[in-house]
Parts: sequence; structure tokens; C-alpha cells
Amino acid sequence: MAPRSMAPRPIAARRHDEILRRLSADGHVSVEEMALRFAVSRETVRRDLKALAGRGHLAIVHGGATRRADEPALADRQGDNPEGKAAIGRAGARLVEDGMVVLLDSGATTLALAHALAGLAPVGPRDKPAWTGLTICTNSLPVGLCLCRVPGIRVHILGGEVSVGDEAAFGTEALAALSRFRADIAFVGAGGISAAGEVTDFALIPSDLRARMLASAERAYIVADRTKFDRLTPIRLQPIPRGTGLIVDAAPPPPMAAALAERGIEVLIAR
Repeated sequence: MAPRSMAPRPIAARRHDEILRRLSADGHVSVEEMALRFAVSRETVRRDLKALAGRGHLAIVHGGATRRADEPALADRQGDNPEGKAAIGRAGARLVEDGMVVLLDSGATTLALAHALAGLAPVGPRDKPAWTGLTICTNSLPVGLCLCRVPGIRVHILGGEVSVGDEAAFGTEALAALSRFRADIAFVGAGGISAAGEVTDFALIPSDLRARMLASAERAYIVADRTKFDRLTPIRLQPIPRGTGLIVDAAPPPPMAAALAERGIEVLIAR
């Protein structure tokens, strides 16, 4: 007679297959949805997700799971098209004025913008030795470290657990901290831009924070260099307010540019 523990395995395998199918189609699944779908407890679904994560099939997030996407570490991304990222950083810095409250996301391109603000890269005719009354709110440790000693800049770090690859904080604590600030301008990164003009990200939790940053500011910009064109990552960055700017280092292909315009996203090419 087979051991009692062997009996559920075919049923669990069927659940695992269905979870992976849903992930492939939608990019994410929720514990609640899967518990209702399979008529099992939420704890059973959590065990399923943990087992699949242990095999490298998905990434567990609060309330469910997303497709695993192996975004390169920040140090690796900094070495990818550094000239383009620096140009975008300088263009973004020219939009910042004294007295502003600036939301600055994590990532290699936003770090290039921080370098421009700090004077580590020239920003053109508005170069000056110091800022006056500039406030930076960021979830990025490298951005905070870059700007915290710059005269005239006050830095607030949005809290939460720090992601090793991004060297930044995400999650509910970062969202709660963000809600306390009024912002004039926001700059957020992206994982990819599809031919259909969809701006996408690698994981659900970072994309939630980026979307909230865009919604929280009077003026909002996505910063993405040309290597992000036609790159497909699993999570849609949404909602993106109409009128949001996209700062790039090269003109997108015409069909992509048209799709972005249809979505109300204004493309700004860094010079």
C-alpha cells in the first residue's frame, strides 16, 4: 500500500501546472484567486507557490507570485549604454528647479540623473555650485548616498526591506512613506518598452511603487535608454497618467513613437 503522503501528489502537480499556465498568460497570480480556483485553503496555495519558487519557476510577492525575471544587478546595468544614461540624466536634471520636491526612483538611469544633480556630470547652461531648498525623496540607497552631501539638497529615504540587486527599498513601507510627501516632479525607471507602447517592469512590487510615484507628482517622467526599446518584461507599469513624459537617448522606432503618443506619453529625446 502506498504511503498516505503519496496520494495528493498528482493533484498538487495539476495545481502547479495551472499556476504556471496562469503566470505565463497574465504575468502574476494571487493566492486568493488560486484558492478559489482550486477550492483549497490559502495556505495550500502558499505551499504550492513556495515549492515552485524553490524550483526557480516564479518569484513570490505579497499576496501571490509573479513570473521570475532575472533583472541584472544595478552594477551591471550601470555599464550598459552609460553614455545614453548620462545624457538622459543631464536632460532630467535640467527640468529640476530650486525649491522642488523630487521623487527619484531606483535604477541605473535615475542614478545617472542623481549624478547630474550632484554636479558629477555637466548639465549644460544651468550649471551652478549649489542648490537652494531642493528635497529628494528616493527609495535608492546609491541615489541617497550620492545626493545627501550636496549643498542645498535634503534627502529622504523611503523605507522598507532593501532589495540586493536594486540596492533599494520596495513594498508597503516605501508606499506608506511616499504617501506623506507632496511632489513637484517624479522620475521613474522602466524594464522595457514594447512595440505597442506599453511600459513594463520586471516585478510587481517595484512597479507598484513606480506607478504611485508617477501619480503623486505634478509632473512625471519615465527615464529609459535605447536598450529598453522592444524589450519585453512581464509586468505592465500602470496606470501611467496622460501627459507623462518619456526621456530617452534616441528616437523610438516610428510605430513605437506613434503608440506612445496614442497613450498620451510625450517622448523627449536627450541631447
